[in-house]
Amino acid sequence: VELAALLHDIGDYKYKRDPSEDKIVEEFLDGEGVNDNKKTKILNIIKRMGFKEELEGLVNGNDSLEFGVVQDADRLDAIGAIGIARCFTFGGSRHRILHDPSIPPRSDVSKDQYMKKDEQTTVNHFHEKLLKLKDLMKTKAGQRRAERRHKFMKEFVEEFYEEWDGRA
Repeated sequence: VELAALLHDIGDYKYKRDPSEDKIVEEFLDGEGVNDNKKTKILNIIKRMGFKEELEGLVNGNDSLEFGVVQDADRLDAIGAIGIARCFTFGGSRHRILHDPSIPPRSDVSKDQYMKKDEQTTVNHFHEKLLKLKDLMKTKAGQRRAERRHKFMKEFVEEFYEEWDGRA
């Protein structure tokens, strides 16, 4: 769990600069002498834990507790006050448009559409992913923690739209 949690974003498509980084986690685990059984479990968690994999149907209810713990922790980082800050920081780092009312959020996105964020806005990311995460939590603890963060994000988005429209 600890290694999967620490390594899950290494080589992620959002941050990857070079295709040679595809095997960076596996090479690291080999270099550290992690046994094959543990390495396989870690790589399996990492490979399937992303939101895009859930969109593709690669995640199901038969996943291990370890998978659920790591995935829920990652998703809890993405929601709530810190999640909001991360969302806007990441959007800014990619020069993404903050908000454009003429670009509606996509309701049912495929993995390929989700990965092509060129035509989307940072605020739309709340609708396309972040506000969906509460209902995708795998553990009871994750579900409990997600409730408050989800509520805060919903209130934030409502306030954002009121201010954007000059109603607040």
